[in-house]
Amino acid sequence: MRIVSLVPHATELLFALGLGDQVVGVTHECDYPDEAQELPQVTHDTLEPGLSPAEIDAAVRARTESGESIYELDDELVGELEPDLIVTQALCHVCAVSVDEVRALARTLPGPPRVISLDPTTYGETVGDVRTIAQATNSKDAALDLIARTARRADVVRLAVRGAPRPRVAALEWLDPVFVAGHWTPQLVEMAGGEDVLGFAGEPSRQATWEEVAAAQPEVVIVMPCGYDAARALVEAEDFAGRLRELGADQVVAVNASAYFSRPGPRLVDGLELLAHILHPDRVPQAPAEALAVEL
Repeated sequence: MRIVSLVPHATELLFALGLGDQVVGVTHECDYPDEAQELPQVTHDTLEPGLSPAEIDAAVRARTESGESIYELDDELVGELEPDLIVTQALCHVCAVSVDEVRALARTLPGPPRVISLDPTTYGETVGDVRTIAQATNSKDAALDLIARTARRADVVRLAVRGAPRPRVAALEWLDPVFVAGHWTPQLVEMAGGEDVLGFAGEPSRQATWEEVAAAQPEVVIVMPCGYDAARALVEAEDFAGRLRELGADQVVAVNASAYFSRPGPRLVDGLELLAHILHPDRVPQAPAEALAVEL
């Protein structure tokens, strides 16, 4: 089977299921695992480089309100790759090429290739996506193994934090304007032994105000700008140190959202372990990645 992946979390899932040798095309943002970066890239970003967070937000709003995507698809290259399966998503207009555009293209190709859209809104639905891809690619055994391993790791975290005090957590997905993380993130916070005081499980991330965040009285603030790694998140947090200081939290940390929170793929369980370490380091002393402390 020849597979084109049009969203990073699908690429990660395909490789996690041992299907990497069948992936023939990916997006320009598919950076994990390393092998994915060697494959033909069938998309590119239409936003100008070097924009500030506020400028990125404005540009994204302008393009989505006009019905335009911030990504462009190389239709010719997709055709040359002769895919049997195209995996995309419709959950977030900011995160991928329009699913309608993908389906329209697929209808013009020989076959035509099957199009699957992965659109989880909860942690449980991300597990369901594993089964969806497994059914389409005849990889049931690998899927069962991946699901079992992920469940065991999640259970270890739940047991470790059971009975511990639950700190009040604000998970911020963007800082200018400020956005509160939604979808699966509030569930991860709860599973990690915290209380998400602003987000709603299964609901989209939403724009808030700094005053609203302060009024929620968070004890821990997790800075997780969508699509940014930990180093870039730390820079953003330092740029907004004044605003973050006004929240009165005991702890502010920057994390790798791109790897562990923004993408609803196999590494969400790493994000769970990282959150548990941040909130309860005495009970979860090991973490899959570093949480960068923000000096306020």
